[in-house]
Amino acid sequence: MPATARKTPRVRTAALRGAAAPRRPRGPSAPQRLHEQLRRAWDRPLTAYYVILGSALLITGLGLVMVYSASMIQALRFDLPGSYFFRKQLLAATLGGVLLLIASRMPVKLHRALSYPLLAGTVFLMALVQIPGIGHAVKGNQNWISIGGPFQLQPSEFGKLALILWGADLLARKQDKHLLAQWKHMLVPLVPVTFMLLGLIMLGGDMGTAMILTAILFGLLWLAGAPTRLFAGVLGFAGLLGFALIKTSDNRMARLECILRTEMGPEGQCQQAVHGIYALASGGWFGSGLGASVEKWGQLPEPHNDFIFAITGEELGLAGTLSVLALFAALGYAGIRVAGRTEDPFVRYAAGGVITWIMAQATINIGAVLGLLPIAGVPLPLFSYGGSALLPTMFAVGLLIAFARQDPAARGALAMRRPGTRWKTMRRRVTKRPSGER
Repeated sequence: MPATARKTPRVRTAALRGAAAPRRPRGPSAPQRLHEQLRRAWDRPLTAYYVILGSALLITGLGLVMVYSASMIQALRFDLPGSYFFRKQLLAATLGGVLLLIASRMPVKLHRALSYPLLAGTVFLMALVQIPGIGHAVKGNQNWISIGGPFQLQPSEFGKLALILWGADLLARKQDKHLLAQWKHMLVPLVPVTFMLLGLIMLGGDMGTAMILTAILFGLLWLAGAPTRLFAGVLGFAGLLGFALIKTSDNRMARLECILRTEMGPEGQCQQAVHGIYALASGGWFGSGLGASVEKWGQLPEPHNDFIFAITGEELGLAGTLSVLALFAALGYAGIRVAGRTEDPFVRYAAGGVITWIMAQATINIGAVLGLLPIAGVPLPLFSYGGSALLPTMFAVGLLIAFARQDPAARGALAMRRPGTRWKTMRRRVTKRPSGER
């Protein structure tokens, strides 16, 4: 054999060894793996259940801490114990926790049956508010009823919950009968009843609560699939009515003029809005520390109620305010998931109405503190001081938890977590195996 023939295989082998080896396909990057893990965790059956429960409890717990810090000076100014407002809020949070537990365990049929008595009782109490000697005015708004001692009740707060439950049941029954395609069935009697509640509220001068009820009405109409022209018509009418109410009130016009103001007027105009901005600006990244607020010493009115978010920014800084916003975002997103994944129309309308209520009220409150919206006098849900606002809100959170438990996959996952269930399931699997298999 020629020498060249013997060398050819060696040359080819060397060439093959010197050639670049084929590259292996790269795996997903670290951000991609993290995104995939988060997506899988979010798709688990009980994720919405735990997110709603956890975020609501964290908001309420942090709110109790901030109410104690923000209200201490206010209590001392009225010759009250420093923990006066905190103890009342703690009592309301305890009662609200009981309501949350009851609502989370109630079946959907019982929630629907509760809607009509709740609406009738709320309308009756809201009418009593307007009777002299029974209703009481607080800061110019006559929306309160004294229930003994230092405790007062604001029926309009329960009107939000009543409207959601009654409106959800009404729309669900009409959807079952295929009546929502007709505009008269979509609007009547939902819109007239809402306007009746708005009229009772506006008799007391509470523009902020009226805005929340209007947002709930729009949310229910949107979930019901209202056509654009119908939705725009109702929105336009409400906008004109709101403009007329603001234009005819000097107090509301003064609040409107405080948007984006960073300096007070010559007679102290916009004091609350300006000092709210001062509180947020002085907090920095991590705040001055719990209890170290300067604005709560008298410069900022309502530091434990409407403007508690400003005190949170001053004492906990940007980190604290972003944490509160993140908790509200988690609660809202989990509620949207519950409303989007259900096949029960009542659950969809009620869950969507609750999320509309909480998110709209939080947006109005925080927007006013930031100087982007007029001061409407509404509390931050689950966070601000006020038992009348906390009790129905915690019941509404219990509604969301009950709806999250109604999902078939969630029911199965909860059943597997009961004591003894998993052991019995494993024992059944063992008995089904072949006799020779271990």
